[in-house]
This record gives sequence, structure tokens and C-alpha cells, in this order.
Amino acid sequence: TDRLALALVFANAGAALLQPQRVAVVTGASRGIGKGIAVELGREGYAVVCVGRSSRTDAGPTTERPTAEADLTVEATAEAVTAAGGRGRALPCDLGQDGAVDAIMDEVAQSEGRLDVLVSSAYTTPPGRLRGPFWEQPMVMWDSCNGVGLRGAYATCRAAAPHMIRTAAEAGEAPLICLVSSFGGKAYTFNVAYGVGKAAVDRLASDMAFQLKPHGVASISLYPGVVKTEGNLEMERRGEWAEASGGLDLEAGESPAFSGRAVAALARLDSEAMLARSGRVEVVAELARELGFSDIDGSRPPSIRSLAYLCPNFVFPSIEAGGGTVPRWVRDNVPDINLPWSIFASPPPERDASPRSEGARSVI
Repeated sequence: TDRLALALVFANAGAALLQPQRVAVVTGASRGIGKGIAVELGREGYAVVCVGRSSRTDAGPTTERPTAEADLTVEATAEAVTAAGGRGRALPCDLGQDGAVDAIMDEVAQSEGRLDVLVSSAYTTPPGRLRGPFWEQPMVMWDSCNGVGLRGAYATCRAAAPHMIRTAAEAGEAPLICLVSSFGGKAYTFNVAYGVGKAAVDRLASDMAFQLKPHGVASISLYPGVVKTEGNLEMERRGEWAEASGGLDLEAGESPAFSGRAVAALARLDSEAMLARSGRVEVVAELARELGFSDIDGSRPPSIRSLAYLCPNFVFPSIEAGGGTVPRWVRDNVPDINLPWSIFASPPPERDASPRSEGARSVI
């Protein structure tokens, strides 16, 4: 019996070793949500190609917020992927340059032979203040929000799709395209250019799903919540977070790894289940409850459209700003119930002078 059990262990181990390593490409991988996703896919054993502008080999200009962390590069992320148990590769690329991402995808297809997961997380941080009437903001606001974040996402998916269709046919498994978006795609957040771009990303995921489903490739849009990225943490250290976020509690936010665990959980679904979800908006916090994963501290933060988030961050402060009070028993018993999208997506209330009334529901 012992020999039989030992033989089965070795047989299973050998079968695992013979399985081809799954391959992921993550854009915007040098920092923030992209880095968190790349490392968590590495923890799942993926070969992760880390794509982004920030590289040790090219210290060119960047539009990203300065941080205390010096090595926010694709090389550093690739090393973190390998340390987590995967195989990290760094491929520097400026997604704002036409043709650059095509070369990346062709190289990955040639060297790796497959492409199982594509994560589009690259985004250009707009200069200056995010909030303001659109007619008072320069065109650079539109270009920043919808250049790399929208046009670049489209170009990335366009370049990757043929390779993912081939992987679906040859491997018999549904590859996954994940576009990192935000609640700004559903409800007013920051400004007009930002919201239009995020809504367009959601529509990109939905329409790609329609065309890709016959080929066995899934496409979803992912909504993180308030995320403790390097840039956001630096803003808090400099005392700028409260104004930028509308007074949200960053300490209670999500880690970038939480989004990574969401993508990893989706990628573990069988092909039928994954394709059934294709075209949908998936909320990281809601996936955690459905698929059974937690953030790195063991917590499961509420969804931004949950009463458990909206009441303490918006409703109660508005009541108190108007001179009212909220009893302790009410604060301590807010249910974790998600508002329907039709209600959450309604226009924000008339604004007063408080930062919270700006309607910021996520800072990514």
C-alpha cells in the first residue's frame, strides 16, 4: 500500500512537470495594480512577461507620481515574479508608440509558444488636478486618460488576440483577457475624460467578448476598489491624499495583490465557467466573496457599491456635514449589501463645498 501511494505521488508530480507552463503578459507591470497582478500570477506558477515603460535600461521621463520606492521597473517586477514561484521576464515597451506592442506579442508567441492570460493595466497619470469642468481642462487631460489607458489597451488586445485564439485551439483551454478599469466606468468620478475612458474600456471588454467567444477566448473588465498603490501611499505621506480622494480612508483600502488574486481566481476557472462570465464587469471585492480569496492581511474589503462602503465614506459624512448625527448602533450595523448598478450609476447629488461631495469612488 505504501509503495502504491508513493508511486501515485511520483506519477502526479511527473504529470505536473509535463504540463506546459501557462504564460501571461501584464502591461503597466512596473508598479501599482499591474505589479500586484503580475506577482500573484507568478505565485500561481505562470511565466509572466512584465511590460511597461519604466526600465533600469532606460531612465527616461515619466508622467507617474514620484514615490519613495526607487526601483519601480519591469525588471524589479520580473524578479518579484520569480521570487514568488513563477518565471518573470521583463520586456520594456512604450505602449504609446504604434507597433511597439505588436513586436512584444510576436516575441512572446515565438519564445513561449502560447498566451493564456493578458492583463492590460497600463495607464498614464494625468498632469495637474483631476477634478474640474471639462471646458476648463486642457486637451492633455483627455489624451492622458484615453491614450495609453484606452487606445493602448485596444492596441494591446488587437496584437494579442491572434495568439490567444491559437492558444485556445491548441491547448483546449479558454485564455483570459483582463482589462483593468474602475468604478468610474459606471458612475461619475473625477472628471468627464476619466469617466468616458473607463466606460469605453468596459465596452471594449464587452464587445471583444462577443467576437472572441466563438474562438474560445474570454474578456472581462476588472474593477479594483481604493488601492494602496505606491503613488497613493506617497500622496498620503505628502498630505495630498485627502484632497485628491475626497477624504477616503486609504488605510482601509485594498492592496495591489488583491487584484492579482482576483485575476488568478478567474484564470483557475474551467473554460465553460470562464466563457460564461465573458464580457462582464468583475469587481475585485465581490469576486473575493464569490471565489473565496482574501487580501494579504486576511481581510475582504467591501465593494465600493456596497452599503458597508458607501455609508461610512459618503452617507454618514454628508449627514454630519449638515448638522445631523448618526447613532453608533447604526454605524456598527451597516449591512454589506451591494447597490444594483442602475442605482449606483445614477448621477451624483448636488455638490457642496466638501471634498467628499466630488463623488470620488475610486482612486487607482
